[in-house]
Amino acid sequence: MSDVTELEAEAAGLVFARFDHEDAWAIGADLRARALEEHLPIAIDIRTAAGTVLFHVSLPGASADQEHWLRGKAAVVFRFSASSALIAARFAETGAGPNGWLDPNEYAPTGGGVAVTVEGAGVVAAVTVSGLASADDHALAVDAMRRRIRDQLG
Repeated sequence: MSDVTELEAEAAGLVFARFDHEDAWAIGADLRARALEEHLPIAIDIRTAAGTVLFHVSLPGASADQEHWLRGKAAVVFRFSASSALIAARFAETGAGPNGWLDPNEYAPTGGGVAVTVEGAGVVAAVTVSGLASADDHALAVDAMRRRIRDQLG
């Protein structure tokens, strides 16, 4: 199975019944707690497509550069309605990169931005992590989102 196929299947399992400020807070707090416990130098951002910041924190060791990566990964999520890791994998699979048409100052097609998809509504927000390897940023966000979906299901 290709990375694209795996990431598409993963996204299909990351659909929320609902998503609100409390859900954003729960996911962000979960990520923050894990990062502090594991001494991860990351920044975490959860925002809507309209730009409303629902959760944001930079932890010890995160650099100011992480802010650029957070914004760029979230921009990819909102432009393509998919995780930034999936878009990066599609570019890698086809050999067609974003050069020349996707402004690198605005978009960061690399793992760490994950679409918050609500059943019947589509992509409503992005959970973004930056500071580790792209695959690790992506995995952290996905793990926290899966836990919140399980919590919603009771």
